[in-house]
Amino acid sequence: MQKDELLKAVLSSDELPTLPTVASRLISLTSKEDTTLSDIADLVSQDISLSAKILKVSNSAFYSFPQQVGSIQQAVSILGTNAVRSLVLSFSFLTIKTGKKASNFNFEKFWEKSLASAVASRLILEKVNDANTEEIFVSGLLQNLGELIFARTFPEEYDKVLASIEDDQHDRIGTEISIFGVDHCFIGHEVARHWGFPPILLLPILHHHDPASYQGDNQKVQLTTKAVYLSDLLINIIFSTKPEEYHKQFKKEAKKLLGLRTDQIDSILNDIHSRVDQAGKYFGLQIQNTKSVQDILQEANVRLSLLNLDYSQMNKQLIEAKIALENLTKELVNKNKILDNLANIDGLTEVYNHRYFQNALDQEINRSNRNEGYISLLLIDIDHFKIFNDTHGHQVGDFILREFARVLKTNLRQYDTLARYGGEEFVIILPETDSEQGLAVGEKLREAIEKSSFEENHQIYHVTASFGLACNRPATEDHFSKSKFINMADTALYDAKNQGRNRVTLFTPKKKWFKF
Repeated sequence: MQKDELLKAVLSSDELPTLPTVASRLISLTSKEDTTLSDIADLVSQDISLSAKILKVSNSAFYSFPQQVGSIQQAVSILGTNAVRSLVLSFSFLTIKTGKKASNFNFEKFWEKSLASAVASRLILEKVNDANTEEIFVSGLLQNLGELIFARTFPEEYDKVLASIEDDQHDRIGTEISIFGVDHCFIGHEVARHWGFPPILLLPILHHHDPASYQGDNQKVQLTTKAVYLSDLLINIIFSTKPEEYHKQFKKEAKKLLGLRTDQIDSILNDIHSRVDQAGKYFGLQIQNTKSVQDILQEANVRLSLLNLDYSQMNKQLIEAKIALENLTKELVNKNKILDNLANIDGLTEVYNHRYFQNALDQEINRSNRNEGYISLLLIDIDHFKIFNDTHGHQVGDFILREFARVLKTNLRQYDTLARYGGEEFVIILPETDSEQGLAVGEKLREAIEKSSFEENHQIYHVTASFGLACNRPATEDHFSKSKFINMADTALYDAKNQGRNRVTLFTPKKKWFKF
C-alpha cells in the first residue's frame, strides 16, 4: 500500500479515535488571535467532569501553587492558554481505550508509558534555562500517538510489528516501515494535523526519534523535540529489559543535545520515578509503584553477576547481603526520621511548610468533626513586604521572614500549628478555638509583631501584618470543605488589607468587620 493510500485508509477508518468536542473546539479556538482567556474558560467550563480534573491537577503538587485555585476562570488566568490546552488534550487522550477489533497491543501499558514520557519530558525541559514548559507535557504524552493509531486501524498488521520486536532484536521504526511503508511518527503527525494541532505540537511527534531531522529554526520546537527524544531514552530505563544501555545513552545524549550538567542529569534520574507515580494519581491512571532508576540498575547488575556464580558463591553473597541489609535498615530508620522532618519544614523560616499545613488541617478538621467543636484558621500577610524587599534587598527580606516566624511561634499555644503558606504569607491552625478566642489570639500576635524590633548588622527594622480569621464548626455545616474554609480566611485577610492593614478581621457571611 502506498503512503497516500495508507493515510487515506487511516483517516477514513471507523476505528480512528475522535477528539472530544471540547478538545476539538479548543484547538480551533486557540488558533485564533482574538481569542481571550474568558473564551477559553467558558468553553472548558461546559464540561463539568473535565473542569473538575483540571482543577484537581491545578491544586496538586504538579503545579504547587501557594493558593487554592477555585474556578476554571482562575485556572486559565494563572496557567495560561497553552497550559490549559495541554491539560485538556492530555485528559482527552487518556480516555482513549481499545478498539472494536481484537489486538495484542497493550493499550493500558501504552498510556502508562506515554504518561511517564510526558512527565519525563517536562522534568528534562525544566532543567533548561528560559525554556517554555507549557506544552511539553502533551508533546511527551503524544509522541507515540502513531502506535495507537496503527493498533486501532490496522490491528492485525500491527500485531506483526509487536511480534517482530518482542525479542528486542528488531527496532520498531524499521519494522513498521517494512510492513506499512511508513513509521508511527509519520502517521501520528498526519492524524494530529488532521485534527488541527498547531506546529509546536505536531513537529515533535514527527521528529522525536531523530531530533536532527528537524531543519527548522524555531528554537521552541527544537528544545521540545530534543526533550521528547530524551524522555523516550529515560523511560526505557524503567520499561525496557536493557536499562543499563539506555541509562548510558541518556546521560550522553542529555549532555550533547541540551548541555545538561552531571548534577542536573542525576537530579532527573533521582526524581523520575516519584514524579511518574504522582502523575498517575493526578491523571487517573493506576500506575504501580515505579522503581527508582538506581534500584533498576542495581537489579540489572545483580542479574548479570548471578549468571557467573556457583551455589556456594551465591549462598555466601546472600548471607553477606542479609547482614548488610539489616545494618542498612537500622541506619535508614534513623535517617527516615530526619527526612520526614525535613520534608515538613520550610527551609528558610524553619516552621512547617505548605505541604504539612494541608495534611495537618485535614487532621484537625476530622478531629473537630468527631468532637463537634470549633476550629479557627488565621491567614497572615506581612504588610507591604514587596516594597520592603525592594527597598532593603532580599537578604534583609529573608531575615525578616525568619524573625517574623520566630515571633509568631513564640507567642502561640503549644497545640497550635504554624506554617509558611507561601512567600510572605503564614497560616496558623487554632484547634478548639471559637471566633472570640481566635480574635484574641490574632490580636495578641498582631501586637507582638507591631512592637517587635528586628535588628541585623546594627540596622533595626519594623513591620506590621494583616490577619484574616475564619472560624467554623465542621460538624454543623452541611457543605463544609477545607478549600472553602481556607478561602474564608483568605477573604477575611483581603478585607483586613482593604481596611488599612495591621489589623485582625473575622470572616462573616454578611461581611461584618471586627476590628481591634
